Amino acid sequence: MSIKVFLEVVEIKTKVASVFPFIMGILFSLSYFHEFHWGYTLLFFLGMIIFDMTTTAINNFMDFKKAQSQTYKYEQNVIGRERLSQKKIQRMIFLMLAATFLIGVILSIQTGWMLFLMGGVVCFIGVFYTFGPIPLSRMPLGEIFSGVTMGLGIFAITVYLNTVRQKVFYLSLDFAEGNFLLTGQIWGLIALFWASLPLIFTIANIMLANNLRDIQTDIKNQRYTLVYYIGSATGVLLFQGLMYACYVTILIGWFFGIYNWPILVVFITLPKISRNLKAHKKSLSRPRSFAYSIKNMVLFNSSYALGLLLCIFWQFM
Repeated sequence: MSIKVFLEVVEIKTKVASVFPFIMGILFSLSYFHEFHWGYTLLFFLGMIIFDMTTTAINNFMDFKKAQSQTYKYEQNVIGRERLSQKKIQRMIFLMLAATFLIGVILSIQTGWMLFLMGGVVCFIGVFYTFGPIPLSRMPLGEIFSGVTMGLGIFAITVYLNTVRQKVFYLSLDFAEGNFLLTGQIWGLIALFWASLPLIFTIANIMLANNLRDIQTDIKNQRYTLVYYIGSATGVLLFQGLMYACYVTILIGWFFGIYNWPILVVFITLPKISRNLKAHKKSLSRPRSFAYSIKNMVLFNSSYALGLLLCIFWQFM
């Protein structure tokens, strides 16, 4: 398998969806908790990217195995189109899973077993998103699980690794006595969750846009996603509502002191995103309609990152 084909199997271009929660977790740790640990952060980034590639490879492999359409299976899916060995794909997946597990154990030993618990939940959802007799991606749950797993899961783990001294949330285990103790900061956890909402919404919208575009193909391949149940018209309204909810979340967060006033820079992107939402609705049945979800995620989260960065600078002025 060539490097070019490998990168297509793992869809390396889509990893921006993982990178944004990671970057935002670093910036929020600095702006709200005022703490950062580069060693833990870099090691987690490596494990995160490897696992993201793993789940994508599983997704493509399972789509190939379960495809009902021969056109999709051998012309559109990279595994069938490139005539890749299924055994090699499976070995590649297991090797990447093993690498992720090793990194997770190392970080858990260094920072506490809460990471192992959170990472385990995220990995479980990531694997069974497309694997198993009833994959989550073939149910009306894809948007929820993708948004929460990446938007909250990656964000929360990044914050956890960068706030180990403050123990915003921490799990202590005493195997000798058979005891455990879960501790945390209530307001810190609320702030963390609230700050993750724009990430949850924008990442969920990527899955929603994909399902809106592919509704007919999904039905042929027995993928009954959320759009199948609520209809395309309601799906478009949900797509738009989640995007506008990002701005409402930022405004409320600023009002309650989660952010400083420079975070309001995100509203500069509102006119452009509003135009993108209208263009998405008009081009719904065309392949390019999906691109608007990526554009909106990158545009909003870039301004969100800029806002957090300005908040950090504001605190030192």
